[in-house]
Amino acid sequence: MMVPIALRLSRLLGLARETARLMVGVPPYQNYCRHMAERHPGAPVMSETEFFRNRQQARYGSGAGRCC
Repeated sequence: MMVPIALRLSRLLGLARETARLMVGVPPYQNYCRHMAERHPGAPVMSETEFFRNRQQARYGSGAGRCC
């Protein structure tokens, strides 16, 4: 069964986006949400925008902001 080219391109774009984020130190937001639910239940969860800024600050700023 052939996968439509639009679907293949969409998947490729998604992988490229994830790779680019990992290269600048931004892990997937879904992983963060899963981590918070498992290890820190009841703690507030950052929005996706807050999470992105936090990871950027942790990588390029003072290094503060890491969780575990």
